[in-house]
Order: sequence, then C-alpha cells, then structure tokens
Amino acid sequence: MAQAVNVNFRMDADLKRSMEEACSELGMNMTTAFTIFAKKVSRERRIPFDVSVDPFYSETNMEYLKQIARDVSEGRAHFAEHELTEVE
Repeated sequence: MAQAVNVNFRMDADLKRSMEEACSELGMNMTTAFTIFAKKVSRERRIPFDVSVDPFYSETNMEYLKQIARDVSEGRAHFAEHELTEVE
C-alpha cells in the first residue's frame, strides 16, 4: 500500500455534520467516502456525477420571485386560475 498522506480543506460546519451523518448511515466515514471519490475521479478522469447550476436559483429568477413576494405583501398581486389549478 502506498504511504498515506493527510489532505486538509475547509468545509462549512453544518455541511460536515450532514456528510458525517450520511456516511455513517452508509457504514463508512468521511475519509472512506473521499477516498472512493478520489479513486473514481482518478480512474475515469472526470467528476463522477453531474455538476450543474439549477436555473431556479439564477439571479434573474430570484429577483423575479422577490418582486412577486413584494407584490403579494403590498396587495398588488393578481391571481387567476389556469388549467393546472384544481378547484374543489
């Protein structure tokens, strides 16, 4: 076996706790999880999952949603039924 080395990086404390819990549920620790990730990246020469930005959280959409929230809170919102609305 090759000599083991330490790798250090920063992570949000809540994210670390969440990952530790998930790893524990999977029967491993974070070191094992990161080692699996590193081996897969090394073998495949790619990130082993899709990395993308959810368009829902785009700056344009967030501003649009904030404006709608302002309109609702200020009584300027106008709502209308459409074909996807179920009326009981």
